Amino acid sequence: MLRIIDARTGEAVEAAPARRGLTRVEVHAAGADTGALRVLLVADLLVRTLELGGTPVWGVLSGDPPPAPLRSGATALGIRPLEDSRDVGSGLGETQIIHVAAEGGPVPAGVLVTVAPVHADGDDSAPAIPEVADPGVLRLALLSHHRSVPVPLGAAALAEAHDTLVRWRRAVAGWARQPSRPIPEEARVRLRTAWEDDLDTPAVLQVLTWVESAAELPDGARFETYAFADRLLGLDLTRDLGSAS
Repeated sequence: MLRIIDARTGEAVEAAPARRGLTRVEVHAAGADTGALRVLLVADLLVRTLELGGTPVWGVLSGDPPPAPLRSGATALGIRPLEDSRDVGSGLGETQIIHVAAEGGPVPAGVLVTVAPVHADGDDSAPAIPEVADPGVLRLALLSHHRSVPVPLGAAALAEAHDTLVRWRRAVAGWARQPSRPIPEEARVRLRTAWEDDLDTPAVLQVLTWVESAAELPDGARFETYAFADRLLGLDLTRDLGSAS
């Protein structure tokens, strides 16, 4: 069961307190910089995690429509579209409402998930959404930090994310050529424990690093583990299937 830290109380709460009850994720993202994009990304992770746990979830965007750069950046990163809260009326009888907002942003009533800022190297201001050839690189760079930790985003961070993503996609394409094997129970438990613990994506990435190098795991099991984890991460890790030499 996903538990998140409510920024109002500092206490962990269940994101879906009622079994199979609808959870509404309401997003408050202002501006068109990478900080606003990170808010949308955290909301996307929250929606994906709830869905993986079998919880019906409804994502809506509060306030004015996002500027075009934020919309295009979100689309490039594979962030799922959100409904406009002005068009959804009083709701669909949801049993939980979770608000996702930037630190220091609006504080609506209800459970609140806050997102730390993104800043350029040596600068506290939020950088514009960078233009990268592969948007998965930016997504991985942002996922490499827990949502409560500020992200220093510069050339070095993007280069490291690029190298990791290229390596993982190449490895997944190679592993796919071997017979499929079940996801190791230890890997499955560690992945779920990580992402259900306040959306701890750095811990999820650490599990993948372990799976990549654990000598006792067959390649087919590595492939299935990465494909499973990518349902949350959204990094398109299977993109290069069929291209391995």
